[in-house]
Amino acid sequence: MSDRETLDIYDAKAQEYAKITKSDADRPELTAFIDMIPTGGRVLDLGCGPGHFAARMAQSGLVVEASDASAEMINIASQVDGVSARIETFDALDAVDHYDGIFANFSLLHAERSTVPDHVATIAKALKSGGIFHIGMKTGRDEIRDSIGRRYSYFTELELEKMMNDNGLT
Repeated sequence: MSDRETLDIYDAKAQEYAKITKSDADRPELTAFIDMIPTGGRVLDLGCGPGHFAARMAQSGLVVEASDASAEMINIASQVDGVSARIETFDALDAVDHYDGIFANFSLLHAERSTVPDHVATIAKALKSGGIFHIGMKTGRDEIRDSIGRRYSYFTELELEKMMNDNGLT
């Protein structure tokens, strides 16, 4: 994501966001993701925010890289033991056959709608054969800004399924 307005909001609210999302690392979809990754597997938390998910992955014995385009979110995430955090936009991902899993939980929804299919293609290339991809999105058909100015891109389930299928993902 490189939308300056959205990034400015996350930079300004990083500490507040870290507090209100702390319990999110207990979510069942994260547990399921971790359970599907081989012991010691390499994962990427793409759009990691304050690093709560990355921390849980590291505590589970995974080798964790975390990236986010918000400098303030990376400042918080970089303090997590066992996590290598870096400031990076989605389009900077250039790994090939590198990750056992990529976790993009409600992060790609901030990308420009027209770029999301390319991001999914890049993610598919970055995964090892049989790698696990978790994507969290909000469904719909629009690209809008919320009441505080963050960009959101919405897709139907059929559109998301097509993106996955087009890139060999299920």
